[in-house]
Amino acid sequence: MAAKRAIFEEVSTSKQAQTAPQGGVIDRRPKSARGAIRVWLMVLFALVCVMIAVGGMTRLTDSGLSITEWRPVTGALPPMNAADWDAEFEKYRQIDQYRLMNQGMSLSEFKVIYWWEWGHRQLGRVIGLVWAVGFLFFWLTKRIPTGWTPRLLLLGALGGAQGAIGWWMVASGLNEGMVAVASYRLATHLGLAFVILGFIAWYTFLLNRSEAELMKARRAREAKLFSLSTGLMHFAFLQILLGALVAGIDAGRGYTDWPMMNGVFFPPEALDMVPLWQNFFENPAMAQFVHRMAGYLLAVFALIVWLRGRKSAHGATRFAFNAVGLVVLGQIILGIVTVMYAAPWQLGIAHQATAVLLWVLIIRARHLSQFPRFDSLRGAKA
Repeated sequence: MAAKRAIFEEVSTSKQAQTAPQGGVIDRRPKSARGAIRVWLMVLFALVCVMIAVGGMTRLTDSGLSITEWRPVTGALPPMNAADWDAEFEKYRQIDQYRLMNQGMSLSEFKVIYWWEWGHRQLGRVIGLVWAVGFLFFWLTKRIPTGWTPRLLLLGALGGAQGAIGWWMVASGLNEGMVAVASYRLATHLGLAFVILGFIAWYTFLLNRSEAELMKARRAREAKLFSLSTGLMHFAFLQILLGALVAGIDAGRGYTDWPMMNGVFFPPEALDMVPLWQNFFENPAMAQFVHRMAGYLLAVFALIVWLRGRKSAHGATRFAFNAVGLVVLGQIILGIVTVMYAAPWQLGIAHQATAVLLWVLIIRARHLSQFPRFDSLRGAKA
């Protein structure tokens, strides 16, 4: 009787196993697919942040034109001996930045700016390698969640485009009469870096939660708040581009009074260039004036979004918008101080780093507007 009972128990157990619902690949191994890819993206995120900082230092030290050729592969090796250094230095002496700005520069001084630019390019290669190795690993081991392959490929495509745009930017500074890169090309280069950073951040936030949790959260999305935060994100991006135009022509080192500019609200020399549109890209007075005015408008809009965010029914969302409001305030103060001290490199880098922080916080708040986190009755996240 006991033996028969064991047989029936085996059949029952087997039957239950056969009828049990089978989850997808993501459900069976959420950590191996989503978790591992998230860690990989976080590494890429950190590298891009460092890349932006190194790029800022390369610009502030006027190092960007020290390497006058684009060699994606062979350029990974720096000069290995005295003859190589002499050859690189001779190439630099042929461009107008040397003749008009750095005439008489020594080889040791050239090495300083060379290493900044080489390090900037090398870091770009490292980012590309980390992306390629990570993507190939997840793709070959079939660990990429359904629908995520195009998203991860997009990051690689944008990274490749960034390398090409970087050379397009440098090439503008090698033309006759140029001592720096074109400001609009610098803005394009920096803008794409923030786009890449934004995609990585958004993907990381998505991968932090299961698909089931995201689907449930989306039903409670706060459409108006999501729309406002999207607008704030776009406005902040525009201000970042305007800041790059200011940085590209060192416009932040003039007009060091505030709230006026050389004692007036609108400096008349802001319209000196002909044609008129050229003032917005190459006239320091106009570039800084536009950046200031856009900053004031952004602050007002950020205040409106923050007030709306404080009314969210979700604690995590309210906290996210409070963080945005606080950093906006800090960035305004830092921007004013940077101008009043004629934009020393320390303040310039701090201002740029805070822009990165604000950018990510806005994207985080936008994400929580679309996919809110629910609070339990005790106030803990459900």
